[in-house]
Amino acid sequence: MNGELALVLALLVAAVAMFAIGRPRMDVVATLMIVALPLTGILTVPETLAGFADPNVVLIAALFVVGEGLSRTGVTFRLGDWLARTAGASAARVIVLLMLSVALLGAVMSSTGVVAIFIPVALSVASRTGISARQLLMPISFAGLISGMLTLIATTPNLVVDAELTRHGLDGFGFFAPTPFGLVTLALGIGYMLLARRFLGNGGAPDGGSRSTFGSLIDDYAVSSRTHRYRVVAGSPLVGERLVDAEFGGGTMVGVLVLERNRLFRKTVRTSADDARLAAGDVIVVDREVPAAERRQLRLEELPMTPDFFESYSRQVGMAEVMIAPDSSARGLSVRAIRFREKHDLLVLGVRHRSEAAGPAFPAIRLATGDTLLVAGGWDAIHRLQAQPRDFIMLDLPAEVKEVAPAANQAPFAIGSVIVMVVLMVTGVVPNVIAALIACLLMGLFRCIDMPSAYRSIQWPTILLIVGMLPFALALERTGGVALVVDGLLGALGDAGPRVLLAGVFVLTAVIGLFVSNTATAVLMGPIAIGIATQLQVSPYPFAMTVALAASAAFMTPVSSPVNTLVVEPGRYTFFDFFKLGAPFTIVVLVVTVLMVPAVLPF
Repeated sequence: MNGELALVLALLVAAVAMFAIGRPRMDVVATLMIVALPLTGILTVPETLAGFADPNVVLIAALFVVGEGLSRTGVTFRLGDWLARTAGASAARVIVLLMLSVALLGAVMSSTGVVAIFIPVALSVASRTGISARQLLMPISFAGLISGMLTLIATTPNLVVDAELTRHGLDGFGFFAPTPFGLVTLALGIGYMLLARRFLGNGGAPDGGSRSTFGSLIDDYAVSSRTHRYRVVAGSPLVGERLVDAEFGGGTMVGVLVLERNRLFRKTVRTSADDARLAAGDVIVVDREVPAAERRQLRLEELPMTPDFFESYSRQVGMAEVMIAPDSSARGLSVRAIRFREKHDLLVLGVRHRSEAAGPAFPAIRLATGDTLLVAGGWDAIHRLQAQPRDFIMLDLPAEVKEVAPAANQAPFAIGSVIVMVVLMVTGVVPNVIAALIACLLMGLFRCIDMPSAYRSIQWPTILLIVGMLPFALALERTGGVALVVDGLLGALGDAGPRVLLAGVFVLTAVIGLFVSNTATAVLMGPIAIGIATQLQVSPYPFAMTVALAASAAFMTPVSSPVNTLVVEPGRYTFFDFFKLGAPFTIVVLVVTVLMVPAVLPF
């Protein structure tokens, strides 16, 4: 072993040790490696920083933006609602549905991007069902890795190995060449996670356990008992009337809480709509009951009020509890007199006066210090009120604040942007990174996302971690580290059968993948695998496929794949959490590979 190799290995050991103990942060460790490698003289500064120009790094950043666009338009939360409704409170069904969804979508697009999209879905499901987020997020990362085994384009290592075959004058793999192995691994992975999830315990991302929810606030202020919902039927005399001027029940509709309008697959929900003109099909939510005779006259159709009705508005309409401050100018005035709606663009739904819900008469009650108001309106208006504490003290926002979808009306455009991206990736018309950037531009064009939220959505620590570890592949190759290990493998197993060497290639690929990215691992191991096959005078395809499968089997550490790194923080996982679940499953994938690959791709 030469001195340069010893130095590179020392840096690798130091990095892995810091990753294992969790000190300092992973992105700080990556930065230390970026600084240290050029100082060794083995790599130049441009070579060390080349990861910032790596198309896959740009692709990952773009997919974070795509995922944010889906979140801002409420697509991910609607998917979470569907998963929660379909699976109920069964953790097993939730895990199966999540893993199938992630794996199948990841088969045609970046697994990292898919996992980034599904993390808020999993957290949403966890908050609704009470299932620990820790038991949902690691299955997602496993499914994301397994998705790389389902199609040729599912992950970069597959394409790297395919390109290496072509470079050696051989035919490349077909689109579905990895599929048989991936499907078996996916089935085993789902079964494994159903059994192993108990070892993850509870916890994960905080779900605001002490926070109120829309439902609890509605109950606390007795809103649901006096709330009614009506649809304006075609031909109603209310059609064309301004909401503020429309009359029923002997007076103006001052009790309108919400105006809901559905047009061309879009649902618009407003709480500040006095100037809006009513149209046929509009739905109004009011805090009074309209007598049956008057409903017939006004052609209002009564609609049911389900227990979770207000929660269904939470992505577009916010709700919060505010308290009258000691020096508030509202003290001694009624809700009607303080003109809350005109001043703050928020509607008062109810009042708790002297710790009791005031009931329907709350607009006339004179407010006192310590009284609380339940207000509703746009989340932006709620946040503006939060910044003005002199008159009103904003109490803790409800848990639904985490699921705000400020661009919910643009959901069809967000879905369309993702479909365009997937089609471009599947057809190969443009490189994957260009397809993802096109999707970002489309989401910006259709106002699914704005520039500040796009920049905030990129998880820069993850990007920095990937960039910091990429140079190790070149450093190991340049110092002869990889060649040294491969020579040892051939020396130890050269007389054994090709199936044993296949297992050796898998283990070597998986071990190298612990330290460098799976893409870099495939770059290093592709020519080695083909060289071993050539020396043994057997088909190179099973060896090349083994490298591709092993490169995706990065289950053992949180830094072996960006897919794992994404779930570390929201799942509150440790290095050991990944090892205790990932190591056994890596052995499962090894057995599947050694048994299946020679059967499907004979030597």
